[in-house]
Amino acid sequence: MPTIAPNLDCIAGSLAERFQKLYGTSPHIFLAPGRVNLIGEHTDYNDGFVMPAAIDFYIWVGVAKRPDRILNVYSEHFAEMVQLSLAALAGPPRKHWSDYVRGVAAVLQAAGRTLSGANLMIYSQVPLGAGLSSSASLEVSTALALMAISEVEFSPLELVKICQRAEHEYAGTRCGIMDQFIAVCGRADCALMLDCRSLEHQILALPDDVCIVICNSMVKHELAAGEYNRRRADCESGVKILQRHLPNMRALRDATLADLQQNQPLLPQRIWRRCHHVVSENQRVLGAAEALRSGDLAGFGRLMYESHASLRDDYEVSCRELDLLVELASTCEGIYGARMTGAGFGGCTVNLIRSEAVDSFQSRVTESYKKATGKTLEVYVCAAAQGARAWQPLVG
Repeated sequence: MPTIAPNLDCIAGSLAERFQKLYGTSPHIFLAPGRVNLIGEHTDYNDGFVMPAAIDFYIWVGVAKRPDRILNVYSEHFAEMVQLSLAALAGPPRKHWSDYVRGVAAVLQAAGRTLSGANLMIYSQVPLGAGLSSSASLEVSTALALMAISEVEFSPLELVKICQRAEHEYAGTRCGIMDQFIAVCGRADCALMLDCRSLEHQILALPDDVCIVICNSMVKHELAAGEYNRRRADCESGVKILQRHLPNMRALRDATLADLQQNQPLLPQRIWRRCHHVVSENQRVLGAAEALRSGDLAGFGRLMYESHASLRDDYEVSCRELDLLVELASTCEGIYGARMTGAGFGGCTVNLIRSEAVDSFQSRVTESYKKATGKTLEVYVCAAAQGARAWQPLVG
């Protein structure tokens, strides 16, 4: 059967019980959603356009104040307790899950706020390593918890930028702003088209009779962070070369396909392919937004397939399993479109499907994928969700 998000009241109540057992006090609870990107991959750090939706799978943080300057952080997923001193948060990435918590606390303090010591417990519904933005969910939910317990405030946009900086400096991933933005600003039943340069965004309602179905290839992308940074460096190299003839160009966002064609002899082949993906993907996002506004789901789906082909061939971030899942999806009844989503090298595909076709899709794709790869597929049936928030108001 597909995996569907469980009742949130039950999760919050269970987390509170486990927190009480571990720390001997009741927590305040905060949650931030994972996300799926419907279209617009590897465009955000090129000042481009993206179209994510927050999904109703969350990272939850329970928190209670301590009288000292210590953060005790327990991850239920890793069954591990880490102790951090608020006076000694500096240091390079340690390649450990606690880097995200350490980074958020450090950047909050660097912004001139004094944080209180706290006990924290982290519970994740977001599958780790699947490309559904578990890192941004953890950053945002942790930031909300620490801000509330310390009685400090930031605007939503400030919170987004704090969490992005934490990931850059303390986790070592030079991510764009999309993941943190959608974790904070997501809207129920809607996708969000974000201009990653101006940070202006448009809310786009999703049809009631359409489901977002995510297929987890169960291929872990351990190498994705390094490859991600290399792709970003390729894009920056392309910009430097193109600026010789396009002096007003600041990022690939400013290039057209005609610009690329005209200057192709100047660009090494690999760099040209990277640039071609980004420039064409920006056009696809704009086209997809228009398709949603006009109710053209078939057109939206075609753009999803084109996006996957570009990610596979030009950006080279797909893999055999993701390509297979898109191919299998394309043969199913009720499918509008499918593509890989996230950084790549494993992780998930996102599929836009008529609601009545979800069960048959899940059965057919799961069986065929198992036969071809020997792996058991995980399928998540999602609703577009609201952004990060307190589960219960902070009192006292």
